[in-house]
Amino acid sequence: MTDVAGPESVPISELDLAAEFPQATRAQWQELVAGVLRKSGKLPEDFAGAPESKLVTRTYDGIEIQPLYTAEDVPGDIGFPGLPPYVRGSRPDGQVGTGWDVRARFAGEDGRAVNKAILADLEGGVTSVWLSVPPPALADALNEVYLDLAPVVLDAGAQYEAAASELLALFTEREIPASEAAAVLGADPIGLAARSGSAVALEPAAALAARVAGKYPNVRTIVADGLPFHEAGGSDAQELGALVAAGVTYLRALTDAGLAVEAAAGQLEFRLAATADQFSTIAKLRAARRLWARVAEVCGFTSPMRQHAVTSPAMLTRRDPWVNMLRTTVACFGAGVGGADAVTVLPFDAAIGRPENTSAFSARIARNTHAVLLEESKLAGVADPAGGSWYVEKLTDDLAHAAWAEFTAIEGAGGLVAELASGALAGRLASTWEKRSKRIATRRDPLTGVSEYPNLAEKPVVREPVEATVDGGLPRHRYAEGFEALRDASDAYLASHGERPKIFLATLGPVAAHTARAGFAANLFQAGGIEAVNPGATDDLPGAFRASGARIACLCGTDDAYAAQAADVAAALGAEYVLLAGKGAYDGVDGNVFAGCDALEVLDGLHAKLGVAR
Repeated sequence: MTDVAGPESVPISELDLAAEFPQATRAQWQELVAGVLRKSGKLPEDFAGAPESKLVTRTYDGIEIQPLYTAEDVPGDIGFPGLPPYVRGSRPDGQVGTGWDVRARFAGEDGRAVNKAILADLEGGVTSVWLSVPPPALADALNEVYLDLAPVVLDAGAQYEAAASELLALFTEREIPASEAAAVLGADPIGLAARSGSAVALEPAAALAARVAGKYPNVRTIVADGLPFHEAGGSDAQELGALVAAGVTYLRALTDAGLAVEAAAGQLEFRLAATADQFSTIAKLRAARRLWARVAEVCGFTSPMRQHAVTSPAMLTRRDPWVNMLRTTVACFGAGVGGADAVTVLPFDAAIGRPENTSAFSARIARNTHAVLLEESKLAGVADPAGGSWYVEKLTDDLAHAAWAEFTAIEGAGGLVAELASGALAGRLASTWEKRSKRIATRRDPLTGVSEYPNLAEKPVVREPVEATVDGGLPRHRYAEGFEALRDASDAYLASHGERPKIFLATLGPVAAHTARAGFAANLFQAGGIEAVNPGATDDLPGAFRASGARIACLCGTDDAYAAQAADVAAALGAEYVLLAGKGAYDGVDGNVFAGCDALEVLDGLHAKLGVAR
């Protein structure tokens, strides 16, 4: 065979990539960063610190996200896939060859209608069924479903014992050997208490697990669910800390019921939220396995955490719901890269209507999200694809430490059940939600289609509304709820008045100069359902204002234009209330809108002035 490399070729093991380029140093990078920041006015000329410190951001757990990571940031030995501490995955080969379990959620009162949806999804690529129906409807819902091929995960709330009995009876009726039956019975008294405020009764769930463990080796009984803490507004570390605390609480109950600790751990499945922050999702799943591996080390078992990732219900919007397809795709990507065993992509319209009213189209989009990532993008073709990323490894380590601190705080206060009963955990979650709400209100955490780039003319997606099913327990938030309440009020105003509430944009100075601020202001007002009327360049702003029918105006222009014209234009308009896009106080100007202002507060005030009822 011909040596195509030639006799003087260098062995690949000795190749120095980019050897022809001079080696870059951190100091050179810092100098370039400083130059850019000085040009943008974000770095004083006499600043003596590290310039990149101006680019550091912080998560809700206080973790600092640096603008640059190097090999020096990697925290020690991260292990190997399939071995403790399982940071790199619970199996040596990851999901190579099989992909993750594509798990779809089904819910409703009519078992036959649910069955139709289940069969369609199984035919379209779904591999397991997450099912919430009344126990008597279970047989109808699972008609013609091959239970030995498609595992069933029950979600029956307080009726988990009855639902489990129905499913186990179906195994017997269909002559499925106990050794081949695969399911998760969905007992989660802690999650039920978190959702509803009910008392926690661990003994019945533990007794069910003890009965099942010896007969059905592939059936798990208990779900430790992190979604209630996530939907209450909690941070990633708070969700993980509560999740691990729930797992430890269940371990104690199961061993008290007579199970060996290894068998008890085998009865647990953990459910986590996957969000549109792909790196946080990847790090969260990896950190969760590390945390549980530490619990396993202390308790004397070795089995890894079984993870079920669900695209975050909190991040879904009712307005411009098509954007949810992008959010859930990124979340599914993060869950897959993070090593989740099973992933559920919620339909893009899940926040709009009841699950049983989800359209066939949205169900197809949800399952095809998996197909694109698994089949076309080959995302599962590599074990731990994020492994070795300096950023991901550092974020995983930081998050694991923050979550362990939350977990130990919960344990120190008497455990998760005690923390739920006392309200202490609810208080910490509420504090985080307050911080998150502030960032959403100031649009530092933007919501595309809702707080940014809203479309007042969008055609709504109509579904039967979601009904509140329980009172008490932890709140269930969606990030878009504040802005969407304003949009709902605007819709009601449109229905009763024939037009939307409006505001007039009085543009000052050359068109090129005022375009940016006019665009910013229009975007902000429309996020609250207020139509922005922009006449463009005109010599008669007062006449254009009167013709618009608006009662409120906003001045949009340059600072120089404001200094020269703001007071006179404000007086000439005759508006009931005058805002200015930017900062500065001028005669006749009653308020300001600017980057970082509390948009919800501004919009709520404008609704009040315009007579828009909430």
